[in-house]
Amino acid sequence: MTISTLIILLTVIAAYSIGSISSAVVVSYLMKLPDPRTSGSGNPGATNVLRLGGKTAGAVTLLGDILKGFAPVLVARLYMDSPSIIAAVALAAFLGHLFPILLRFQGGKGVATALGVIAAVTWPTALLSLGTWLLMAVASRYSSLSAIITALLAPIYAGYITSNIIYTGAIGLISVLIIWRHRSNIQNLIAGTETRIGQKNQ
Repeated sequence: MTISTLIILLTVIAAYSIGSISSAVVVSYLMKLPDPRTSGSGNPGATNVLRLGGKTAGAVTLLGDILKGFAPVLVARLYMDSPSIIAAVALAAFLGHLFPILLRFQGGKGVATALGVIAAVTWPTALLSLGTWLLMAVASRYSSLSAIITALLAPIYAGYITSNIIYTGAIGLISVLIIWRHRSNIQNLIAGTETRIGQKNQ
């Protein structure tokens, strides 16, 4: 194994490790809130922490999830010029959030971390995606529906803005995983039992 290959491998592992840090669990522990893995919706993410602990806890969790996706990819972009390596680091950070080894691979749904990852890869795509989420959230009051619609559109935005098949493919895979992680929410939306933004978990 060459030195450059080892550096790439360690960078990907570091990105996964950073992504594996659960902002929701850490914030809930520090603020003496219920464990988001066993309370509310059971999802260790910003939306559940918001419902369990209020706006401050939710905002800190959201920021933490965004940063842990953004930081590793930004470092990779600064020191590596290969889209394939940058995409691998992006996917590693995102997968760390979804499947954190220290939490027995039971992570969050990845929306905020995906935003951070995408912002580091292509910030115009992130801005468009954020705008889409906000518009859908205001219109529907469903965080899950907003995430699903945004995930469907994000690869289209990326393809148009970057014209880079590797980045577009990576964002497309992230989008597929986000939708897959929302499969129970999709069932709830169809059944009319999905919790709206600002509403306590049922």
